[in-house]
This record gives sequence, C-alpha cells and structure tokens, in this order.
Amino acid sequence: MSDHKYFHSLNYQPQADCLKDKIILVTGAGGGIGKAAALAYGQHGATVILLGKTVPKLEATYDEMVAAGYPEPAIYPMDLLGANPDHHQEMANTIIENFGRLDGLLHNASLLGNLSPIANQDIKNWYNIQQVNLNAPFLMTQACLPALLKSDSASIVFTSSGVGRVGRAYWGAYSVSKFGTEALMQILADELEANTNIRSNCINPGATRTGMRAKAYPGEDPMTLKTPEEIMSLYIYLMSDDSNKINGLSLDAQ
Repeated sequence: MSDHKYFHSLNYQPQADCLKDKIILVTGAGGGIGKAAALAYGQHGATVILLGKTVPKLEATYDEMVAAGYPEPAIYPMDLLGANPDHHQEMANTIIENFGRLDGLLHNASLLGNLSPIANQDIKNWYNIQQVNLNAPFLMTQACLPALLKSDSASIVFTSSGVGRVGRAYWGAYSVSKFGTEALMQILADELEANTNIRSNCINPGATRTGMRAKAYPGEDPMTLKTPEEIMSLYIYLMSDDSNKINGLSLDAQ
C-alpha cells in the first residue's frame, strides 16, 4: 500500500467499453455525483445497481440509463440511516443471487448536517452523520466482501473530502466522518492487498455543483463550479481494470 497521496492525471481517456460486463453498486444514485457516476458507469458498459432512499429519484436515473441504451440497471431502495447489519446482509445476498458477484462498490451517499462549533454540535445530528457517512459504508463493505471476492478485479471507492484530511472549524461531525472514511479505506487496502483482488481507494470530489455544496456554501455562485459529469474521469478510472494496481490512495478528482 502506498503511503502518499496519488494525484490522478485528469488526462485519463477511458475506452468506450472499459467497464463492460462489470457489476457496480452505487449508493446515493438518485442525484448529484451518484447519479452522474451511475450514468458514466452504464455508458462504459457496466450493469449498475442503483441504491438510495428515494425511489422516484432512483427510477429517474433508471429511466435515463435505459433511454440512453445502457445495460439495464437494477434498483435497490435502502435508507442508510435506518439500515441495520441484517439489511446490509440481505442486500449483499440479493446481489449474489442475481448477479453472482460484485465488481465495484462506490460509497457516495453522505449527510452534511448543520455546520456549527463543536460546543454546539447537535447530538442527534452527530450520530446521524456518523451512521450514514461512516457506519453504513463499513456495514455495507463488510456484507459485500464475499460478493467482491468473487470478482476477478474488484474496486471499493469511498468518498472523502478536503475536511477529511485537514480538520476545519465548524465542520465537526462531517469532518470526523470523513477522517474515519480515510482510515477505513486505508485499513481495508492494507488487509486486502496481499491475498485478494480487491483494491480500496478514496476520491475527494472537490468543489462540485451539487445540492450538498450549495447547502454548505449558500453564497457561492454554483456556475463557477464543475458539474458532477465533469469530474467523472477519476470515478471511471478507479472502477476500470486500468487502476488495478492503485490501492490505499486518496485521490483528488480536481
């Protein structure tokens, strides 16, 4: 496992079929970066499992992918805030029953919560953010490991943040959850490197035109930011076999 950040060249040009026949699970696939990633993966040949809590949003992503002629995706509704280990295990069992394996897992769904000083952090807000941003990826990854082990080349991609590397005032619960995400990725990468075909990495998407970004920076002009579609190069790269030697790294999409 590398002990330095690897800054991916955004000159990566994916082959049209670089994800052909891959089975990829995307959380938070109903909007923002998750939807963009699902569409990008489908465009490059993957069968995508769309996971999220809002069924109409997942159906909209599904419809868009089918209309574009991509491989037909699957929808798996799940509210990560309320999901317990049994729910994650049921989902993983369903994936094996229907697809036989899992080649990629993009942990994209996150909660931002309210920005406030540590002294004023709302306890329920704190717990909810850790549950969705850190506990759920742990539970889901643990449940999906048997399916990932059935792949010839599997990739787990976690979503980090600049405040997951350097703490920043008022970002409390969110920042802590992303520091934890970086640690979870590094531990998994170290554990799985020697005897498996599973690699684990983090993406820091950077400032992107999403609803979460608008909530964190309400005064910012969103038109100055890149769209989720414009940062997909790295997301495709880490799911393709072109990155099968990349493990344990935290990469910047911008």
